[in-house]
Amino acid sequence: MGMALALSPGTAWAAPPSFAPVLPGYSPRFPHDFGSHPAYRIEWWYVTGWLTAADQETLGFQITFFRTRPDWNEPNPSLFAPRELLIAHCALSDPAHGRFWHDQRVRRADPRLAYAAESDTRVRIDDWHLERGADGYRAQAQAPQFALDLQLAPTQPPMRNGDDGFSRKGPSPLSASYYYSEPHLRVSGRVAREGHSVAVTGEAWLDHEWSSEYLDPAAVGWDWIGLNLDDGGAVMAFRMRDAQGGSLWSAATVRTPTGEVQPLIDGEVEFNPLRSWHSPHTGADYPVSFRVRIGEREFTLAPLLDDQENDTRLSSGAVYWEGAVRAAEQQRAVGRGYLELTGYERPLSLR
Repeated sequence: MGMALALSPGTAWAAPPSFAPVLPGYSPRFPHDFGSHPAYRIEWWYVTGWLTAADQETLGFQITFFRTRPDWNEPNPSLFAPRELLIAHCALSDPAHGRFWHDQRVRRADPRLAYAAESDTRVRIDDWHLERGADGYRAQAQAPQFALDLQLAPTQPPMRNGDDGFSRKGPSPLSASYYYSEPHLRVSGRVAREGHSVAVTGEAWLDHEWSSEYLDPAAVGWDWIGLNLDDGGAVMAFRMRDAQGGSLWSAATVRTPTGEVQPLIDGEVEFNPLRSWHSPHTGADYPVSFRVRIGEREFTLAPLLDDQENDTRLSSGAVYWEGAVRAAEQQRAVGRGYLELTGYERPLSLR
């Protein structure tokens, strides 16, 4: 899933723009749908993964680009009118040093400096970018204390989530997105921390979603996982939470080692928290360890480190936990991935 955006609409100078609806029956097509979809309210490209440095250190990383159309629609020809916003988040989990590095950016859309191309995955904010080429993706981000420069090579075809790419987010089919994932991306490149650069290799996961009505009115946030399994399989699962902390809606997509894709919905998916972490930064409490039942399988998730909280109030307005996790099944390690927890610091809003 991979998303945390809580922008406020501000002053509406004219009637809000109309957004394209997400309807069942459409399946993402490639390469057509690698690019952006500006008719929809919100969209994101979300890359998470595990890295091994040349000195055998283990690291986790996240780099995300959001495109959003605000509700306002001022009839203003100026290039500075906020018709579309680009937002980016980047983070590095460094357990050996007990550090979680993160940074953020936000810009008005600009054809030279901040954009999301329609023709293919090519999103940029200044010198931060994610671009798809003949050999896969390149992700670059330079923050004051850390930097990423990574090549991401696909090893499997995209995995369409939900009903062949139509992903319900609640009891009403109006709350939905078009959604695909690219599991098991092979990673190589370099990571820098406080000026010291090291070569890295690893494995990553990419999510791409676009929607106009993402959250059900009763939903306050979600819990999401994307797992690259050691046998070549993959698991995406999420639950939308209500104000009482219960599951409003849940779903999963499972890809077997042979490539078969199986969608599961609601009663077939359960998230059961095992342990919480209290953030000393924001005061939020996050369930950083889970037992997740997906069909007949049950995974136990444990974080690479507890403090993987992103405070992005200066860009998206949201505070959320996004962290590297290990997955076990019957006490046997079976994979690695990322866990995302939104709406714990305050209810999430996507308007």
